[in-house]
Amino acid sequence: MDSYSVRCIFLWGPRQDQKAKHLYEERITLWQAESIDHAIELAEQEAEVYASEDIEFLGYSQAYALFEPVTANGIEVFSLLRESDLDPDNYIDTYFDTGRERAGEYEPS
Repeated sequence: MDSYSVRCIFLWGPRQDQKAKHLYEERITLWQAESIDHAIELAEQEAEVYASEDIEFLGYSQAYALFEPVTANGIEVFSLLRESDLDPDNYIDTYFDTGRERAGEYEPS
């Protein structure tokens, strides 16, 4: 099996100490999977478990095929919380899906 990292985006519920309207979490986990699509599927299943009454998985995931193998599944290797007044769709478009990303398979011309 190949190794992948998968980034999932979450929206945290209202908190008393928030200065902005929303609190988002970018979370990256590691996976062994048969394909990049399979890695995303595994990560999204785990994201639904990670989400709780106060945390919503926004259904947005990005994956990266690692050059070196990993021997674990679902290990969190990065998490970032960011306050924003943007609604979830605009937040994702602003920070993760601007249209300028080189996503998918890249074939040089």
